[in-house]
Amino acid sequence: MKHLVKFLVIAVTALFFVSHVTLANEKFGSEIELSNQIEHSLHNESLIGVVWSTVSANKIAQGAKGYADFTNLKPMTTANKVQTGSIVKTLIATGVLHLVTDKKLSLDTPVTEILPDIGLQNPWALNTPVRVRHLLDHTSGLEDIRLWQLLTTQAKPDTALKETFTESQLRIRNRPGSRLSYSNLGYAILAMVIEAVVKERYESYLDKHLLEPLGMHMSTFNFVSQVGQFSDPALAMGHFENGVSQATLPMFLRPAGQFTTTAYDMALFAQFLMGDGKINDRIFIEPTLLTSMGKPFKTEATLNNLTDIGYALGVTTRDRHNVVGKCHSGSTLGYRTNFCFFPEQKKAFFIAFNADVETANYKQFDSMLISNLGVNKADAIAPSIAQVALDEWQGFYTLSPNRMKRFAYFDRLLHFATVSSNGETLTLSPFQSQQKTLLAIGGNLFREETKRFPSHTLYISENGQHMISDGFRTYEQTSLWKLLPMWLSLAIGVIAILWILVYGAICLVKGQLRLSSPLLLPFTATLFLFVPLPLFLTQSFLNIGEFTLASALLALATTILPFAMTYGLWRIFTHEKLSKMNLLNSLAMVAALQWSLILALWGVFPLLLWS
Repeated sequence: MKHLVKFLVIAVTALFFVSHVTLANEKFGSEIELSNQIEHSLHNESLIGVVWSTVSANKIAQGAKGYADFTNLKPMTTANKVQTGSIVKTLIATGVLHLVTDKKLSLDTPVTEILPDIGLQNPWALNTPVRVRHLLDHTSGLEDIRLWQLLTTQAKPDTALKETFTESQLRIRNRPGSRLSYSNLGYAILAMVIEAVVKERYESYLDKHLLEPLGMHMSTFNFVSQVGQFSDPALAMGHFENGVSQATLPMFLRPAGQFTTTAYDMALFAQFLMGDGKINDRIFIEPTLLTSMGKPFKTEATLNNLTDIGYALGVTTRDRHNVVGKCHSGSTLGYRTNFCFFPEQKKAFFIAFNADVETANYKQFDSMLISNLGVNKADAIAPSIAQVALDEWQGFYTLSPNRMKRFAYFDRLLHFATVSSNGETLTLSPFQSQQKTLLAIGGNLFREETKRFPSHTLYISENGQHMISDGFRTYEQTSLWKLLPMWLSLAIGVIAILWILVYGAICLVKGQLRLSSPLLLPFTATLFLFVPLPLFLTQSFLNIGEFTLASALLALATTILPFAMTYGLWRIFTHEKLSKMNLLNSLAMVAALQWSLILALWGVFPLLLWS
């Protein structure tokens, strides 16, 4: 009997050991396979380096491939730090939720109560003030970042946040809380809210009261670079195409994009977000607040049944790669990043590339990580018969609102979409991206053919307009007869500019462009538009948002143009016989003048790239 018991104990122990070794080997093999896949695609996409982490069954795995610094061929390791870009918004939001949990702040507090001198220009202020929640959810109605805040080398790490934007950026463009329009500016103001509540810089407060409790000891909200006073040798160098290196620079709207971390620290962060909100058995963030992250709150889209997809409290809920997860992506100088977690399955990943390459397909890496984690695929909602009159929704649509106010004119002309129907489905065709087939799935909801959950909602706005929203962008139906005059204005304006250039050059070559010629000043002013071009090409793109010789000449050229056309017309009609060529020239000047005036009305001219 003793021998039998001994044999059984040994057998069970051996079986237990073998099974665990087998599972460990399978997991190890899976990690090797993932690493090989990532390395292969990293090379194919001409990227420099990558570091990642995954969370599954409360265990963290890490990996790294490529180079931390291509110039010195320094290998990337899991110990390297990276810049996250916009993923910092998820951390900023988490810090705000901690303040809410501690009763130091409320999501529904009007921003002007905390920042009485902020100067928000809100036409709906009496009944619908901008609240803290709206800043968190990108539903404040604020515009996005401007070029001078983005492409500059003049920002300082310690610039007061109130000095990083101008009064003209504070106009609220739609009713707060109604529509999502991504705003980096909104998160800068949110950091000002934090500072007003805690009475210290948001960076130092969040480092101490958010990162330290979470155990994220290798991370910081403070400015970190690869060179200079704030250098950290562990920080991987950023890169662009062809391995061109780019050190991290300070930014004006730093709460929207400044955060240095490691893959391991981001895995710790993911574990907390998927947990019960406790640290050391004490509530750090109310669980209901954590579960509300990524669940849009009372926007027009959610009130019209699109409740599963959208942005809320610093997190995006997205339907991609046949799974639905809570994510935030990021990009900053020389970096691309993504962070996703799946709370119900307790799985997550973070991935950071120290190369920002426009042609690279970064989404394939997300798919690899999702597959490696074994995230459960979501069942696609079956199509059904449309319950709305599809014919009514056909036509042209424009963004309402667009992200960047200064580009509203070009967004209206070039970022419109058309909607058509075959009687059963809708086809949404954005002018500058691939068309999407929308399948009816009941009521006013539609599902994009490649998605699993409802992706679009159709509804009528409070002012009677047909609207289509995917939870991130809102399109408003418009008439072709509103767009056509703008397209014609653009077309004849460009043709007129070309005519004046070509005919003026011919006259110059023939010696017919004399000082008394009515074409001289319009031709010179038109030619002057191109003078800044070689200057822009010889300066760094990071100086585009600064006052340089190139930007100053561009502003001067776009200011002079309408006056030059007006002068030319005056010369023709008061000093010249109205010959055939003078008539053609005058028509060209009128066409160029009308386009210049329209650009001025839309706030494009004069083209000021700096603050």
